[in-house]
Amino acid sequence: MNNANMENKISPKYQMQLIENIEKTVWELFPSYQKVEFYIKKWYEYNHFNDWENFTIEKKEDNKINLLGTLHNIDGELLLKIAIDLGIETPGFIPSIPIFRNKIKSSYPTANATFEKAFKDMEEHPDVAIGLANSALESIIKEILKNDAINNKVDTNKTLYDLTIAILKEFSLYPNVDMPKEIKTIGSSLLGINKSIEQLRSEKTNLHGKTTEDYFINDSMYTYFVINSIATIGLFLISFYKKKFSSINNVDWFDIDKDEIPF
Repeated sequence: MNNANMENKISPKYQMQLIENIEKTVWELFPSYQKVEFYIKKWYEYNHFNDWENFTIEKKEDNKINLLGTLHNIDGELLLKIAIDLGIETPGFIPSIPIFRNKIKSSYPTANATFEKAFKDMEEHPDVAIGLANSALESIIKEILKNDAINNKVDTNKTLYDLTIAILKEFSLYPNVDMPKEIKTIGSSLLGINKSIEQLRSEKTNLHGKTTEDYFINDSMYTYFVINSIATIGLFLISFYKKKFSSINNVDWFDIDKDEIPF
């Protein structure tokens, strides 16, 4: 999604409130003009070849940073990222998507390419975006299951639901009668969500062909909710795998210290 689309999605009223919260938090965390400017410059980008900058840093007459003016020069997407970095709540914009995009960029290139297409289609082609995001999550699970640390291999032609069963079993999260009910609920919820995502892709998008009487998703509001859910699940699976499966072959969920849980 380009900045123009993001600006349209984030209303001016929402941005005004977000800027107010960011300004207040920045001054609380960095109580000097110098530190504030140092922090803001961490977000600043400049290209010398075409004299391009992602935003303009405003200065007062005494050459100290004008934080409020500077924040109003920053586009909506970057404001969200700054808010997330500062720990500011962003109601209506769950932070999973930007975090997920950064997480998969280098380690999961196939999933990254697919998810980027989904991200760009969220407004104009919401049903296509859901299908692509579903495929990105499938790709991540397949990549994890290929690792030598995973004992039981699964047919990579399987769809999201069957892949989810396989990875939950490897993570000792697949629901069964012997596990605590809280862990059983987590496993059942993940399985149920991924099953619903797969059904949405198959039954509520144009990816498999629809008649004029069939319902399909054409409202980006639903797409944002679904893709945020996919990003959240993807982050959990990646973090769990990285924490416990990158260096050892077998893990018992019940032996994991609570302080080491990825989320």
